[in-house]
Amino acid sequence: MSQRWKHRPPGSNWGDFGPDDQRGRMNLVIEEKVLQGVAEVKAGKRFCLSLPLDYPGGNALNPRRLPPRRFATTRAGRANFNFLLSGEDPALTDVICDDGVLLWLQYSTQWDSFAHIGSQFDADGDGVAETVFYNGWRAGEHIVAPTHQEVSSWGCYEGSEAKRLGIEHMAQGCMQGRGVLIDLFAHFGRCRKAVGYDELMRVMEADKVVVEKGDMACFYTGYADVILEMRKNVDAAKLDAAYIGLDGRDEKLLQWITDSGVATLIADNYAVEIYPARPGSGGRHPALPLHEHCLFKLGVHLGEIWYLTELARWLRAAKRSRFLLTAPPLNLPGAVGSPASPVATV
Repeated sequence: MSQRWKHRPPGSNWGDFGPDDQRGRMNLVIEEKVLQGVAEVKAGKRFCLSLPLDYPGGNALNPRRLPPRRFATTRAGRANFNFLLSGEDPALTDVICDDGVLLWLQYSTQWDSFAHIGSQFDADGDGVAETVFYNGWRAGEHIVAPTHQEVSSWGCYEGSEAKRLGIEHMAQGCMQGRGVLIDLFAHFGRCRKAVGYDELMRVMEADKVVVEKGDMACFYTGYADVILEMRKNVDAAKLDAAYIGLDGRDEKLLQWITDSGVATLIADNYAVEIYPARPGSGGRHPALPLHEHCLFKLGVHLGEIWYLTELARWLRAAKRSRFLLTAPPLNLPGAVGSPASPVATV
């Protein structure tokens, strides 16, 4: 396929992995990185890094995302749950349960695909900004919105699809490699704080944490602990007061993401970066600057609302920061995000 852009955004890596790339920095998670992750397995202990997928509860955290809706399938006009097959044939002893779910893909522990955040940028060089996504894939042609604006019987708009940059490319890449945990909570406690480059470097130096090319960086902030404490009754103000996130307006921090070669950024908070971000410096600018830098410019996937508490405590007690991370999303073609059930092995 011919290149879709004449100009790429400043600081981006469009084209570096090929004109049709849809995997971004996951191209750096090669066999060597998997072996490095496996080499960190010394105790054989495993940690589930996912919240229950019906947390945080309600929609106070994001009014557009709702808890999963589970339901029984139907059989012979009845709920196919505790269904006695003996009702169809007295000789049968089987009892059947079968259910479905309506799932908001970015409600709880999740991955963002590159189709999640695009930007208006003059990729054609004609002086007019168009809506584009990572590596120049286009809105309307490759990332398709619903053609009809009527709400379906499910209460949703049907017909959207990421024909490129969908979450399936993460799933098919298996998402396994070396994870590195950066424990922000141990240094800042429970507070609202935007962590910039200088503070991040001090934390990493104090804990002797090193992030190398192709690593998957995880930030423990304690935010998911507050979510669990609320038991699905979300207090948005309380969550906001416990929101430690990266400062997406810090250019030095964004440059570190570029220079480090990190493959993914993962956190137990709402957006990895602090949101709302600090005010922009004038002119047109993104509301989510770290999202734009990672998903749009560099092809760095973001993992949000993970559960890192038990892993962080174990690693600190063991004076370690690295582990094997296995975290594929759903292999759901065309989706722009996905729940995850990640596993850390130490």
